[in-house]
Amino acid sequence: MSSQAILSSIAPESSPATARPQTRLKRSIPAPASFRFPAHASEEPAAHRQAELFYLQKQIQSQTPMVVVLEDGEQVEGCIEWYDRYTIKVRGRSKTLIYKSAIKYMYKLGEAGQP
Repeated sequence: MSSQAILSSIAPESSPATARPQTRLKRSIPAPASFRFPAHASEEPAAHRQAELFYLQKQIQSQTPMVVVLEDGEQVEGCIEWYDRYTIKVRGRSKTLIYKSAIKYMYKLGEAGQP
């Protein structure tokens, strides 16, 4: 199909004799599936959430060097600088924002606390 054929089908006709209302076909486009993190799937118990918040806040205040091991095995070393419900920000060689759902486990640098 040439570009002229495409343009002529898009451009309105200039002659009123040939003008006719164009009906647009409504295509049924499916809505994109919503993306949900595993942390969203079920609400955490309040006690678990409070323990997590306390632990993270303590590590931030003491600037404890941490090792964060991700689900794919990658390790990120640094101090936790900031957190919210779904992410943590780690300051190491560079600043890294990590989704909590991607974290396998974390431990203090220098501890043999690996599972």
